[in-house]
Amino acid sequence: MKRRSFVKHIAHSLAAPGILGTMGFKLPGSHSLSSLLRMAIDTDRVLVLIFMDGGNDGLNTVVPLDQLSALNKVRPHVVLPENSLLQLDRSEVGLHPALEGLKSLYDEDRLQIIQNVGYPDQNYSHFRSADIWMSGSDADELVNSGWTGRFLNETFPGYPDSYPNEDMTDPLAVEIGYGSSLLFQGPQSAMSMVISDPDFFYDLVDGEEQPAPDTLAGDKLRYVRLIARQSQSYGQTVKQAADKVKRQVDFPLTFIAQQLKIVSQLIAGGLKTPLYMVRYGGFDTHDAQVEESDHTAGEHAQLLQELNDAVMAFMKDLEMQGTDDRVVGMTFSEFGRRIVSNASLGTDHGAAAPLFCFGNAVMGGVTGENPQISSSATYDDNLDWKVDFRQVYASLLEQWLGTDSSVISNVLNGDFESVEIIGERTETLSAASQVSRDLLVYPNPMKDHVTIRMSPTFEKVSVDLIDMAGRKVLNIYKGQIQSPKDLIWNASQVPAGRYFVSVRGPQTSRMFSVIKL
Repeated sequence: MKRRSFVKHIAHSLAAPGILGTMGFKLPGSHSLSSLLRMAIDTDRVLVLIFMDGGNDGLNTVVPLDQLSALNKVRPHVVLPENSLLQLDRSEVGLHPALEGLKSLYDEDRLQIIQNVGYPDQNYSHFRSADIWMSGSDADELVNSGWTGRFLNETFPGYPDSYPNEDMTDPLAVEIGYGSSLLFQGPQSAMSMVISDPDFFYDLVDGEEQPAPDTLAGDKLRYVRLIARQSQSYGQTVKQAADKVKRQVDFPLTFIAQQLKIVSQLIAGGLKTPLYMVRYGGFDTHDAQVEESDHTAGEHAQLLQELNDAVMAFMKDLEMQGTDDRVVGMTFSEFGRRIVSNASLGTDHGAAAPLFCFGNAVMGGVTGENPQISSSATYDDNLDWKVDFRQVYASLLEQWLGTDSSVISNVLNGDFESVEIIGERTETLSAASQVSRDLLVYPNPMKDHVTIRMSPTFEKVSVDLIDMAGRKVLNIYKGQIQSPKDLIWNASQVPAGRYFVSVRGPQTSRMFSVIKL
């Protein structure tokens, strides 16, 4: 039987020109600043966003152990038994028993839980709140572009008219779902390639097409498919990347796992796409969230188990492919659930909730204090937000994607205090990633002593530090690299700011975005 059982459709969306192309800075060798920005993303880091569609119950996902007495009083219909919880070291929280894999990531300092994430004046509509999260807007503000769409628009100027080009041959973003989301919508048009489901992806890779009936309707269906293929300008690029990956770990046969399998395959196949989003619905658990006889079972437990298993397969596959140091993931949902449970073994639309960030580069732990639960809470009471969701976005843009503060301010339409998400992980690089990474600089942001790890070039190269004006600040190394090499460099005399570490030779061109504190 084939690997697929979903609806067939794929689409590609285009974007509006950005502003960086007008800056006009030049690097030696004819690369403009905008090319530098693109190269830094193209060859380096990937952010994978997992949208838990429907409003995940944060209080049953990350349980505040110091609030159990109150929780037992106000949500008796769904509360989890204390002896079932996966208690996390160095914290006062326990995970849902379905999240054993995520607990192992926490134990390895590869999972961060950010508590009480939300926004002022919570909107309880699925559609409107999802738009707020994806647009990065205030609750009373209608914004017709997504925060990642604006980021891509800033980073890849001239899209779509000038793309694909020699600097960026691949999709700027890939999302798997039922249409282009607001998330990747640029100021004028969308900037993502949309794969509606795993079925069409494998049809594309295998060069297959599902049969159409020998009727007038079938003729029209074949024509629509033909037009879709012709309009899919990045289809061949995606196919070539997927074809390079001959082996992957076994992924569960669930929708979320099969989506993440595609993402890992494309990353391993060399696709330079910096941003991915996958969707996973079903979290609107108004009823049957738990089973009456066993609160550790039910719809919510099944959803979290599938999420857990999918993320763990994804992480294992990234490690096998040698791409695990390049990827950070983040979960988000449009809102949490009410503090007080309802009489239908469920919960209703709420406000703040925790989210997860995971990856080798993530600083593990729990950020933020536990929510405070009153034993006299009423149905109308909700969890207060403590961390604005845009603080998380700003932190990932700065700490993971190396984005300049002025660009972040433009992308998020304001300044937001960062949360420490990305840590220094010099001790946890896997053996596979040490030789597979083209270029790695850590710690990043830089302080004093910095390690530059490079794979072999077999030719004479120059390793230079380049500033944002495209000027060479200093030469770090010059010579041939015949085996994986670590350069220890003292950056203490370099002024604070954003730079690029550049490795260039006759056949070599590598770039890594760094920040000096």
